[in-house]
Amino acid sequence: MYLRTFSLIGGLAAALVATSALAPAASAAPRDKAFFQTVAGTWKGPGEIVAGKYKGTKFNCNLTGEAVADAAAGIKLDGTCRVGVFKQPMSAVITQNGKGYKGKFLDGAEGKGLDIISGAVNGDKVVVGINRAQLNGAMVASLRDENTMNITISVKVEDQMIPVIGLTLDRDLDTIAVGSIR
Repeated sequence: MYLRTFSLIGGLAAALVATSALAPAASAAPRDKAFFQTVAGTWKGPGEIVAGKYKGTKFNCNLTGEAVADAAAGIKLDGTCRVGVFKQPMSAVITQNGKGYKGKFLDGAEGKGLDIISGAVNGDKVVVGINRAQLNGAMVASLRDENTMNITISVKVEDQMIPVIGLTLDRDLDTIAVGSIR
């Protein structure tokens, strides 16, 4: 259970993780792509498991997101999250699939991760549906401002969505290249 819950953290991505799926794909695509380009970069910050057996476990993540290179909207996320002396690699890929999104955290539900089965971008927020066997849930990633992102991962228990993981990431401004004027 711990590794399953801890692997949910990879859902940041991001990495970073809404309702524009109701809009036509042609008009949503540029807006969605702009969102993922905005959240690309290096992020770091603390999180906590807020429910379940490991409630109260605190961790820190360092993640780098890169907007997908092709025409579709999406993001690739890599990095690590650390609990004490233990370090867990994190990775995710979220890509536009018609009006929604698909992808995976870590190696997907077939391995030790999760599948991304749906999703949408709305303004400064992305919501993706996550799945692993009978575990269903959602990851919500929203920008509080251009350098702060809040992420909540919730799982469905009976008819309720229960928050399980909360995370606040700050953009790592030290990694941004700075030029000079000659």
